[in-house]
Amino acid sequence: MKIMDKLYTDSPFLGYPQMTDRLRKKGFHVNEKRVYRLMKLMHIQSVLPKPNTSKQSFENEKYPYLLRGKNVMRPQEVWATDITYIPMERGFMYLIAVMDWYSRFVLSWKVSNIMDVNFCIEVLEAAFKWGFPSIFNTDQGSQFTSLAFTERLKREDIIISMNGKGRAIDNVFIERLWRTVKYESVYLYSFENGLELNRELSEYFEYYNYKRGHSSLGQKTPSEVYLEYLK
Repeated sequence: MKIMDKLYTDSPFLGYPQMTDRLRKKGFHVNEKRVYRLMKLMHIQSVLPKPNTSKQSFENEKYPYLLRGKNVMRPQEVWATDITYIPMERGFMYLIAVMDWYSRFVLSWKVSNIMDVNFCIEVLEAAFKWGFPSIFNTDQGSQFTSLAFTERLKREDIIISMNGKGRAIDNVFIERLWRTVKYESVYLYSFENGLELNRELSEYFEYYNYKRGHSSLGQKTPSEVYLEYLK
């Protein structure tokens, strides 16, 4: 599964047939059914739109994507969240983060071995300690479409935006964050347990926010851009 995660991080357009082909070329004897099951478990899918992408589940309300072509001008205008798979020495965990789109500042993050709505709301509440955005963008995962999550945003008069189904690329900046975190931190180590993972990610996000310059920010750090706005 760690190999699958690296392949997907490099090529997020891979669906399960292409993923199966890549794995077979690397010498793994797998079939499409198993790869499909593992990709679903890992919470990954091709970023390319699928047939009938507009078909919605009636379990929870979905919201339109509001960021296409939008020119975000300042911090606190748009926040986004997502969940990614983290391979461990034995098994795996999930990482969620809330990011300010303009500054790339990671407002909050958390790891868990389950993906339930409480896990997501805890991270949301931690992010609210910094303030409140005008727009909050998520994917259409059940955690984010749940009433508990959407109603929490509405209580703060936050406008909800959601990626198109099967279009992780709609949340492009947080997808780039996952690639950066994995190649600069996660893939360099073999974590035995959640404590080791938390310790490493704590150090990495401190570095990412306060020391790592971004070319898109004129080599300023996310904290320089975000905290300057809050003054």
